[in-house]
Amino acid sequence: MRILGINALFHDPAAALVIDGHTVAAAEEERFSRRKHGKRPVPFSAWELPGQAAAWCLRRAGLRPQDLDAVAYSFDPELARDAGEMGLDDPWDHLRQTYARQAPHFLADALPGLDPGFVRFVPHHMAHAASGAFAAEGADTSSVLVLDGRGECASHLAARRVHSRLEPLRSQELPHSLGLVYEELTDHLGFLRSSDEFKVMALASHGRPRLLAELRRYVHPTGDGGFRATGVPWAEFCPPRRPDEAWTQDHADVAASAQAVLEETLLDLVRWLHGQTHDRLLTMAGGVALNCVANARIAAEGPFDRVWVQPAAGDAGTALGGALLLAAREGDEPEPMPGADLGRDWTDAELGAWLKTAAVPFDRPQDIAATVAQTLADNGIVAWFQGRSEFGPRALGHRSLLAHPGHAGNLERLNDVKGREQFRPVAPMVLAERAGELFTGQIPSPYMLFTHGVAEGWRERIPAVVHVDGTARIQTVDARTEPLVARMLGEFERRTGLPVVVNTSLNTAGRPMVDDPRDALECFGSSPVDLLAIGPYAVRRGDFFRSDDTDDASRRRGV
Repeated sequence: MRILGINALFHDPAAALVIDGHTVAAAEEERFSRRKHGKRPVPFSAWELPGQAAAWCLRRAGLRPQDLDAVAYSFDPELARDAGEMGLDDPWDHLRQTYARQAPHFLADALPGLDPGFVRFVPHHMAHAASGAFAAEGADTSSVLVLDGRGECASHLAARRVHSRLEPLRSQELPHSLGLVYEELTDHLGFLRSSDEFKVMALASHGRPRLLAELRRYVHPTGDGGFRATGVPWAEFCPPRRPDEAWTQDHADVAASAQAVLEETLLDLVRWLHGQTHDRLLTMAGGVALNCVANARIAAEGPFDRVWVQPAAGDAGTALGGALLLAAREGDEPEPMPGADLGRDWTDAELGAWLKTAAVPFDRPQDIAATVAQTLADNGIVAWFQGRSEFGPRALGHRSLLAHPGHAGNLERLNDVKGREQFRPVAPMVLAERAGELFTGQIPSPYMLFTHGVAEGWRERIPAVVHVDGTARIQTVDARTEPLVARMLGEFERRTGLPVVVNTSLNTAGRPMVDDPRDALECFGSSPVDLLAIGPYAVRRGDFFRSDDTDDASRRRGV
């Protein structure tokens, strides 16, 4: 079966292609349109489709729209109810339902040749659940927990995968929503809701949960696999913050209290789910599953032996999950994700042609990994553009900014480069076999979705990646799947004695992650980055901006 998955209704529009149960490609529309999150999650944008991402997925496989056997659309309007009936203050929500019902025709317009009758509606949270259950490695039986802002009429799903079946166990109806409560706090603290929730998580580390007892009145588990989460009077806890205003300790304390009550509630849901299934593996998806602090606590204190989180846990992942769910229902055996690198790539020749067209000086060193390691050892910042781009919000060694972890000032330096708040942490990248020497917590952690304690003796050696609370959000690197990144890490350790490199996403604040070579050159040209490692080629800042009148032809030849 050739199945295209589409997420479009709320935010993070994306497309994914699954053929005979194998994930061939997946990409978010923002990487093509260069609009962060693709669009804003308002009813008037519900009609916007991931047209460029979908067309690219088909091109990747050499398919035409008429070659598809089915299209999975990750929202079922037949399950949705009136917003007022669900306790949501959204008088325009009916537009979403109207656009969703017309989605087959919109898709046929966007992908000429597609038969609208091939489009099938998949319940939103079932698509989330499938993105975790069917994509995880290691078990064909697992428990599944989904939490986000909202789907058709719920904000949560507990389920179980048994071979190719996905069995719902419990859901929490709206208006109760842990995701919406966290979104409301994000807005109250002066950040962009449905976008900047991770900033609240980072700010929480600077506060104390002194308001936890009061917050429990509004957010708490019910003991039966559900919860209550609505109507929090945030203004009674702290004054709202304007986006251009400095945060105060009160703001940090409210964030810490909200984070703590979220973790408490999630732990109760996890324990209830384990009591129903007694499985060893828990898979998680939905926007709340991007909260790596909560994930780490679930892994450490929850009853499951292992926790696996979908790297594209937000709504983008429902494109993949919807396609995998349909594949399983049609008799295909869904295969685990081969990795998060499911997006676009270019050959060495194509990258060289891009650089020559841009008329920038570049060279091809004998080993780009060694060249990067030396630049990092010299305390340079490197833009790393290698292989296929990542699916999901984390830079995992394909579209990354790299730096030396041994200099504490590199945290401020990178946040300045990216133009973001100074309370935001950056992450350590480490070889999987070395991670246990430096970090405590669930290992391996290839998708940067858990926080880890930093071992004594290492905090002072890698201060740039240690957060204010003494933790780090690590990415472990397996040399079998990421040989180039592994070689770079080895070369850096040989020069510095440190088996860790700073990794953060290759973008600037408010912009999507770099995806194609033009994006990489624009980001490099506008940011104080010392080296662009693009495929096997090196573009050096000193050459890029040299003022002497050298021969333009030699620049074009890359000499």
